[in-house]
Amino acid sequence: MIQEDFTQGQNYIRAKKRVKEIKGFYIHLIVYVLVNLFLSGIIVYGLMQSGDTFGEAITNFGTYSTAFFWGIGMFFHWLGVFGFKSLGFGKDWEDRKIKELMDKDEKRKKLQ
Repeated sequence: MIQEDFTQGQNYIRAKKRVKEIKGFYIHLIVYVLVNLFLSGIIVYGLMQSGDTFGEAITNFGTYSTAFFWGIGMFFHWLGVFGFKSLGFGKDWEDRKIKELMDKDEKRKKLQ
């Protein structure tokens, strides 16, 4: 009984920490989008005031540089929160891949 309560408490703490990490990522993502829209707008406006056309201002790397480099950070934050599991490389990936390759090998042997 005590062991079960302890395990349940540990599971709750782990789940709560996980939810906090996911929530932190989504807050970061919202801030990323809003700040970069604002900054891009200011940069485009400034470039147009200095004589650039809208097309020149919108294609200027400076318009997107903050979003680009911050986006690299966002990717690593995403990777830290969701890990390689979201790319298909979870803990059971090796087992699934081994089974898949063994099944292919069996099918190939049956065809011969």
